Amino acid sequence: MRQLEELERVDLSALDDDQLHRLVVSDFELESRLASIRAAHLAEWDTRRVWATDGSRASWARLGRECSLSEKHAKSELHRARWLRSMPATRAAFGEGKLSVDQVNLLTKVLAPAIEEVFVRDEQQLIDDVVRPHRVSEAQRMLDYWKDAAFGEVGRDRPFFNPDGRHWTAVRGFQDSVEISGRLDPIDGTEYLNELKALEQLEYERDWAAAREEHGDGAWPGDLPRTAAQRRADAQVQMARNSRACRQGRYRQPRPLLTVHVGLGTLARMCELADGTVVSPGQVFPKLFEADIERIVFASPSEVIDVGVRERFFTGALRRAIEVRDRHCTDESGCGVVAEDCQIDHDLEYCEGGLTTQANGRCRCAFHNLLKEHRRHKHKPRPPDDLPPPDDTS
Repeated sequence: MRQLEELERVDLSALDDDQLHRLVVSDFELESRLASIRAAHLAEWDTRRVWATDGSRASWARLGRECSLSEKHAKSELHRARWLRSMPATRAAFGEGKLSVDQVNLLTKVLAPAIEEVFVRDEQQLIDDVVRPHRVSEAQRMLDYWKDAAFGEVGRDRPFFNPDGRHWTAVRGFQDSVEISGRLDPIDGTEYLNELKALEQLEYERDWAAAREEHGDGAWPGDLPRTAAQRRADAQVQMARNSRACRQGRYRQPRPLLTVHVGLGTLARMCELADGTVVSPGQVFPKLFEADIERIVFASPSEVIDVGVRERFFTGALRRAIEVRDRHCTDESGCGVVAEDCQIDHDLEYCEGGLTTQANGRCRCAFHNLLKEHRRHKHKPRPPDDLPPPDDTS
């Protein structure tokens, strides 16, 4: 309690930027240590069935009710607490603030009874690997590949989502509204999410245009006429309109693109979607009959020596080589924008004699490409006003 009281008394206005940054980071380290202590208490409370003393039907039900947590949050807390009891190295790193709550959740979710012995053997190495990446998404991908190898080591097939479990419902609801819910397999679901994201961005740009027309250059996110949830709903309707136009012959349906990586051992075993979602070869195989195929040959992790072509001529091979090499924005901040949404930027500027070659090209998102220009001109940038605001789904 004393430490919390000391934090409350900090005069934020007296801190310089570097001190404020270190304070924010230390806040999250403190949160991790507190979450570790809470997990130990919660595990004992769960094991001794203290939650059942008032007649509650489940531990998560009482935890959620008395701590004002959602069902999902309560179950997540219990899942983490239960698994941490058998993860001593993870528990220790968590208690020292070396692992965030999100990183611990990744480690607990990768563990399964069938591969528990392999996990015990590799636990410290996995912790080191999870701590190393700047992006949680990189840790997720690394753990997915480890899980594949662990199941193979014990002679078992890793369980993936069964496409037979896909379902989708759209029914009339209250006041004739349409209620939608469902589940898609990772590949088809990613295709759906990517298109929805693209259409949401178009709706977002329309909102900014409308806000600027009404409020001028001083418009801010609060002036946007729709919430993020409303734009997402409108994007769903636009998907239906695009489908109708396609059936009427006005659009040509795109084909999926499968990229085969050749060389460098681990790269040759990669099997993941453009956004980093790890999938099995068995999930990809059915798509071979409807997809275009390109081949990427690596000489080293930073050099693509050949980009194959599809049946129809595949333009932009140089850009594609850089995309599959970098995979996401390469800004030193650890930005996670995927390569397909990035610009390809010259390391040594073209105007300064830089060549348009693979060695001189890097993926950078629009913001960090602009930021690089501001850094070159040695003045602090103003973030572009077209960056999406926090998701205002409420």
